[in-house]
Amino acid sequence: RWIISELQVTISSMRYAIESYRFDLATQNIYAFTWDKYCDWYLELSKPVLNNPEAVAAAKAGTRRTLVQVLEVLLRLAHPLIPFITEEIWQRIAPLAGVSGATIMLQPYPAVCSELDDPLATAEMNWVMRCIQGIRRIKGEMNIPLSRPVPIILVNTTEQEANWAITAKPYLDFLTHTKSITLLGANDPTPESAIALVGDMQILIPLAGLIDKAAELKRLNKELLRLRNDLERINAKLNNPSFIEKAPAAVVTKEQARLAEITLGVENLEAQAEKIKAL
Repeated sequence: RWIISELQVTISSMRYAIESYRFDLATQNIYAFTWDKYCDWYLELSKPVLNNPEAVAAAKAGTRRTLVQVLEVLLRLAHPLIPFITEEIWQRIAPLAGVSGATIMLQPYPAVCSELDDPLATAEMNWVMRCIQGIRRIKGEMNIPLSRPVPIILVNTTEQEANWAITAKPYLDFLTHTKSITLLGANDPTPESAIALVGDMQILIPLAGLIDKAAELKRLNKELLRLRNDLERINAKLNNPSFIEKAPAAVVTKEQARLAEITLGVENLEAQAEKIKAL
């Protein structure tokens, strides 16, 4: 659902770019989708299904079908830019995707199907990706091997996020090597942990036996510096009468929400730093 929904966005942007003769934008759009979403994410997220001997046959078949069908559309999208390469690959992919025809040159250029737009799937995948990036960032900065299984604690999840955590567990296990996932409320006691923020939710990796105290304090201070710089920038914008008067109300509201989110993030990280100092 997510990759097909994202594909509609790419089709729309590609059609606009080509019709406007903005081949630079067309190249950027097709590259961003193919590399950042299809290869980096969907292909990797397909592996837990395809490599799981316990996965049902229908799930595997559906995943393979989506991989191939999205690739076939990508080839048609990219054909004006790299015709010889797309023709060669399309000749092999088209039969697998159930598409008949002698050549990609005679195939219709992809059109947007608004019925395939799925904002909920997009929101869910954005949340999953931010969780994976947060866990990987903690492991990378703390020199914890990515392959080392670690327990994960999610604090202050919404009901929707709690449901997403359950359905996304196989992907989190595969891409971040989680040992377990525990959900806690905002006021529940937590162990001293490395922390990453996903909106109002916190991702915690307990520190016991995992990290160096000085290194984690350095990491937290670096993140605090970044957030405080963001706070200073947003405050300056919101304290500027010209911005408040001239900016659309939606933009002002967005900046105010961002300010509240970053302020909460600073408070959480400062509290976490105090925990680390007490170790």
